[in-house]
Amino acid sequence: MTTFNVDSRGTACPGPITDLLRAYKKSQNGDTIILLANDPGAVPDTKTWCEMTKNEFAGSKQVEDAFEITVKVASKKA
Repeated sequence: MTTFNVDSRGTACPGPITDLLRAYKKSQNGDTIILLANDPGAVPDTKTWCEMTKNEFAGSKQVEDAFEITVKVASKKA
């Protein structure tokens, strides 16, 4: 299992989701993507993306000046 750390601080919508998608393309089921973003829309946008793509939104927390958003990759096709 791989953890992808994605630093999207300083980008505005759609930057954080675009960065998340780049990591997702490299990932496999069971991997974790940790997205750092200070765009306040990143958390609800990531939740919506997870619902639409059947991946797992594993939570978010405030870390200094950003949100740390954790996604578990669960729906990649082989």
